Amino acid sequence: MALGRASALVLLVCFFVLNSELAHAATYTVGGPGGWTFNTVGWPNGKRFRAGDTLVFNYSPSAHNVVAVNKGGYDSCKTPRGAKVYRSGKDQIRLARGQNYFICNFVGHCESGMKIAINAA
Repeated sequence: MALGRASALVLLVCFFVLNSELAHAATYTVGGPGGWTFNTVGWPNGKRFRAGDTLVFNYSPSAHNVVAVNKGGYDSCKTPRGAKVYRSGKDQIRLARGQNYFICNFVGHCESGMKIAINAA
């Protein structure tokens, strides 16, 4: 019987810890009211991001997309093989711990500042 109570207590503590982490996750609309567009490269400046936060990318899917890339793809504005491409116009992407990089790979868009780099603690 004591083992059953201890197991229940452990499960209860795990539940509260997980809920606490999710409760602290924030949602950010990339680019603010203007959405995901040109010259958003500086948008992350001054913001504190955490792993589990959600980025919302709002844009016209006929004009833009969002590509999750590595540092090389971010620096070169090129889409690496196997990169995840989002095209909905209302993409919601959860941040992983560490560096997260996103670009628009429509011709010339990344080079015009349509890219962001985010470090999530």
